Amino acid sequence: MDNVFETALKALRTAGKLGGIDDKIMKILEAPKRINEFRIPLKMDNGELEVFTAYRVHYCDALGTFKDGTRVKPDISIDEVKALAFFMTIKHAVAGIPAGGAKGGIKADPRKLSEWEYERLIRAFIRNMRPKGPWTDIPGADIGTNEKTMSWMLDEYEQINGHHMPAAINDKPPILGGSQGGFTATGTGVFYVLIEAADDIGLTVKDSKIAIQGFGTVGSVLADLVYSAGAKVVGVSDVDGGILCPEGIDVKALTKHVKSTGSVSGLSGSEAIRTGELFNIDCDILVPAAVENVINDSNVEGIKAKLIIEAANGPTTPSAEISLLNRGVFIVPDVVANCGSALVCSFERAQGLSEQYWDLDTVNDLLKNRILKAYREAVKTTKDINSNSIRNGAWVNALQKIGEAIKMRGWV
Repeated sequence: MDNVFETALKALRTAGKLGGIDDKIMKILEAPKRINEFRIPLKMDNGELEVFTAYRVHYCDALGTFKDGTRVKPDISIDEVKALAFFMTIKHAVAGIPAGGAKGGIKADPRKLSEWEYERLIRAFIRNMRPKGPWTDIPGADIGTNEKTMSWMLDEYEQINGHHMPAAINDKPPILGGSQGGFTATGTGVFYVLIEAADDIGLTVKDSKIAIQGFGTVGSVLADLVYSAGAKVVGVSDVDGGILCPEGIDVKALTKHVKSTGSVSGLSGSEAIRTGELFNIDCDILVPAAVENVINDSNVEGIKAKLIIEAANGPTTPSAEISLLNRGVFIVPDVVANCGSALVCSFERAQGLSEQYWDLDTVNDLLKNRILKAYREAVKTTKDINSNSIRNGAWVNALQKIGEAIKMRGWV
C-alpha cells in the first residue's frame, strides 16, 4: 500500500508540473521545515512505566502561523504526521486561510488508557511540545482527540505561561473560548461541498444512495445532515465492521445505537458486512471519512459510486484515483472537501484574539461561503490546466498562493 507521505509528494510533483511552479518553490516544499520528535515517560495507574513516542511537524509557514490537529493512534508514524502537516499547508492555501500547515501525533491507543492516564499523556504532550502561542503554533484536534483533550491542552498551556490565552489552542469547547460549530465543522463543510458537487454532475441528493466509511465526528455529522436532506444512507462502517441496508438506514436510530454500543455493528434491521466491503456496495455517493489509503488497488475496480467526497485525509491512492477518473468518477479531494475544520479553526482564532464571539448561524454561513468558494476555485483551476482531476486543480491553486508568499518573503 502506498506510503501516505509519498502520496502527498506525488500530488506535489504532478501539480508542480501542471502549474509550472518554480523549481525553487518545489524544493522548499519537498520536506517539512521542522520536525520535533520526543518521548513521553508516563506512570500508569498500576504503577508501571510506559514510554510514548510523539511528534509535532511544522511543514511550511509562508502563509502564516503554523496550525492544526493532533492525532493519537497506536500505529501512527512520522511519515503519516509529515503528510498530514503537508495536507494542512495545502488545505489552508486552498481555503484562503493565512496560515501554515502543522500536525501533531502521539503513538498511543486512547481506548486502552484510563481517563486519568490519557489526561496526563495529553498534558505531557503540551509540555514537551512547548507551544509558543497563537502567533507561532496552534495545536488542534484530530483522530483520538476531542473537546475534552483540547481543554486539557489549553489549561496546561495557560498553567505553564501564567495567563489566559484561548486562541492558543483550537477545537476547544465554546465555554473555554472555542467557536460554535467547531466540532461539527468538517462534517458540515463536507455536506455543503457534497450538495454542490452532486448538483454539478446531475445528482439530486434527496434521491441518492450514500455510503459512509467511518462514523466518528465527521461521518456521524455528515450522515445526519444527508439523512435530514432526504438521502438514503445505505451503508456505514467503522473499525469494528459495517452495516448494509439498501432501503436506507435510520440514522437517528444508528446514532443512539453507537452511543450505547460503541460501534455501528449490530444495528437492528441491517445486514452485517466487513469494513472493507463498504467500498463495493451499490451507491451513488461514497464518502471515506476515516483514515488514509483506504481506496486502493485492492478495491477500486468494485467501486460503483459516481461521486466520491474525500472527508478523510489522503483516502485514495494515486493509482486508484487514475482508475476512477478514467471511468468518469467525479472526485472531490480532501484538501477541498474537508477544509471546513481548518476554516472554523481560523474563525476560532479570530474570535479568541478579538474576544468577539459569533453565533452558530454566523459561523455556518461563513463556512458555507468560504468552502464553496474554495471548491469553485479548485474546479476553475482544474479546467484552466486542462485536467480531469480536481485534486490537481486544488493543488495548483494552493501552490500558486504559497509560491507567491515565498517569493514575496524573499526566500527564493
